[in-house]
Amino acid sequence: MQTVDETLSLLQRQVELETAMRQPGGIRITEEQQLHHLRQQLKQFPEAVQAVMQASHALRRPVTDLTATEVERWANSAAVA
Repeated sequence: MQTVDETLSLLQRQVELETAMRQPGGIRITEEQQLHHLRQQLKQFPEAVQAVMQASHALRRPVTDLTATEVERWANSAAVA
């Protein structure tokens, strides 16, 4: 559960950074560096990233609206089916 929690928070932060970088005005060096570092961190949890993305798709909800409990519940129900 901790890995899913961490992965979900990293993915949510990634969405925030990508959204901030799309906003007009100024160079976003800090955000770009944070985004690069965050993507490196996500590489440590490929299975958790895949589970979160699949749950997001299956539940038809953005990653930013998911909780770790929902991802776990979805993963357990998908494993049973």
